[in-house]
Amino acid sequence: MDRRSFLACVPAVLASGCVSVGGLPGAPVPAPIYRVGDRWVYDCADGFRVLVRWVETREVITIDSTGIAVRVTGVGETVNYSHVELLQSPGVLLIGSVYDPAENRRFAQPLTLWKFPLTMGERWTDTVDNFDSLTQRQDVVNRFVQVGGFASVSVPAGTFNAITMRTLMSVNVNDPFRWPTQCNYMTWWAEAVGAPVRETRYATYLERGDGRDAVQIRAQNTVIELTSFSRAPG
Repeated sequence: MDRRSFLACVPAVLASGCVSVGGLPGAPVPAPIYRVGDRWVYDCADGFRVLVRWVETREVITIDSTGIAVRVTGVGETVNYSHVELLQSPGVLLIGSVYDPAENRRFAQPLTLWKFPLTMGERWTDTVDNFDSLTQRQDVVNRFVQVGGFASVSVPAGTFNAITMRTLMSVNVNDPFRWPTQCNYMTWWAEAVGAPVRETRYATYLERGDGRDAVQIRAQNTVIELTSFSRAPG
């Protein structure tokens, strides 16, 4: 592998030194209190010239000693998926998706999606083995998150004061045809909703064996926006 290919395959944690996330100062955001029946609906679009559109619904279906189970369903003209994700606690994932919305990875140890309370300047890293049911391969998720400040964000569900987060992530390390996929995500999380209200996801990879002729191939260009939500009464 030449130097250019090597740099494109560097794990996310090694690329995290130059990350900065803007936003205004504010009080730390506490962990949400989930209840059975909590529900969030998102409009999703992915692509560069011709967009693929779908609606994703996330609904808390059980809370017990095993964790918080969330049913995730995606419906569109060319998109159709449904699986149950499992959180150990708010922000801590045991089974679920981190890259492709249709995947449902089973992690060897808990993966910290969001470290509550979300505090401006906080950062964390995770490197966790997992089995990806979508590709039927063992994988390693290498993930870095930097918490920024607050910003006002308008989505179909309304206008919210949201804390911002940048995620750098490497996935698909065992793909026989591609070097690991490199992801650069932004998330706007609103305490009033108890969930993200907007996410952007951009990802690229290199083909194995291309050497000096390798070019970045765009794998993901996704925008996810909250359209409605309902919280079960306490």
